[in-house]
Amino acid sequence: MIATEEWSVTIFIDEREDRTHAEARLHRQHQPEVRANGLARRNPHDSNIPRIGAELAASRALSQLAHQLLDDSIADVEQSTGEPAYFHT
Repeated sequence: MIATEEWSVTIFIDEREDRTHAEARLHRQHQPEVRANGLARRNPHDSNIPRIGAELAASRALSQLAHQLLDDSIADVEQSTGEPAYFHT
């Protein structure tokens, strides 16, 4: 069976003072939305370059999202087989 799905990720960035928060939301057809968060904090002695905080917070949110998807995959395999699942990453 050949099937094509489109998944998309939306990243929301919120910068306040020396903290930048990112929330990544994975949107899939007929599946619940998956959300993950990332945080970046600027050292008071560093230059205020918002792009750097946004990139760091977004990368952390995406990394957490990837780990959640891996955990979901493992749980799905274990539920369908009744056996422990081990994935190589």
